[in-house]
Amino acid sequence: MSDQDLKKTPLFDAHVALGARMVPFAGYAMPVQYRDGVLKEHLWTREHAGLFDVSHMGQARIRGADPAKSFEKVVSADYQGLKPGKQRYGVLLNDQGGIIDDLMTARPDDDGLFVVVNGACKDNDYAIIAAALEGEATVERLEDRALLALQGPEAAAVLAAHVPAAADMLFMDTAALTAFGVDAIISRSGYTGEDGYEISLPAADATRIWNTLLQDERVKPIGLGARDSLRLEAGLPLYGHDLDETVSPIEAGLNFAIGKRRREAADFPGAARIGAELAGDLSRVRVNLKVLEGAPAREGAQIADASGAVIGVVTSGGFGPSFGGAIAIGFVPPAHATLGETLSVIVRGKSQAAQVVASPFVPNRYVRKL
Repeated sequence: MSDQDLKKTPLFDAHVALGARMVPFAGYAMPVQYRDGVLKEHLWTREHAGLFDVSHMGQARIRGADPAKSFEKVVSADYQGLKPGKQRYGVLLNDQGGIIDDLMTARPDDDGLFVVVNGACKDNDYAIIAAALEGEATVERLEDRALLALQGPEAAAVLAAHVPAAADMLFMDTAALTAFGVDAIISRSGYTGEDGYEISLPAADATRIWNTLLQDERVKPIGLGARDSLRLEAGLPLYGHDLDETVSPIEAGLNFAIGKRRREAADFPGAARIGAELAGDLSRVRVNLKVLEGAPAREGAQIADASGAVIGVVTSGGFGPSFGGAIAIGFVPPAHATLGETLSVIVRGKSQAAQVVASPFVPNRYVRKL
């Protein structure tokens, strides 16, 4: 795809004005970094508040007589049990139990479900969902909305200055409310492991609100580069890398995405495979690796056991600025997924020691009920 064919988010001009380096991502021209660079942007988000443009993501409303029941035809989570004002993570499944995409679904109000999916997957996702729900529910893509993420330990104080109600929200709470003078949907969630919010708002108002937030000295714009290193430290999988249509939610360590009621009913795509995997019939599982020596192991690097036999592959990897070393996510047989086990990663033909460690690499700071 040429640069001329790339789509632009409503904030494209704002990014260019801030000196962002724009790159192709999910069919869009997106900022990978600004003038400060990825390392400083990463650390700023961990210490203060980072502002991300994630308007490439797909936003939609699902409406019908019982939209949650209908939606459960293609996803794994219990959305019939989702309470008003709450959001829940889930996965869109194929008939083999593989992950077509991971997504967030919320009940911010009484207007059906509000769904956010990954940008690179949205056209396929919404076509699959609409076809499965035909005659029962409708899928309205919200093409006229932008999506911002405000993340970091100072995010709550920053947003509360403009939207006082946001301060009372807890992790995975969601609300449709008036913010910055417009109709917004705000959730206390994100993709960095930090406290923070995702803010859906009219595209026409995105630049004004973006600039308003950046006027706060605690806030800086953050690009895709730091977004990736932040989510990697948080042990969060990335679709198209750690997740794809061959990977099941159980292999990926996303057991929580299969609701208890759904497990018992086994009424979701791929239920036979997923049920067997829940019972222990697994050939591979996702692990976190701390690279003990040498260069970072990037996606595609082989993972070997103590004898040198190749047993798996790295699906995400890099340097963790807050962690202080090289880290990676990959897949190995369950027998080699024990915390503390020493494996090796093959980087440019050289074997480097790596240790299986717990997730997340850096403790998350979500605000939950005490």
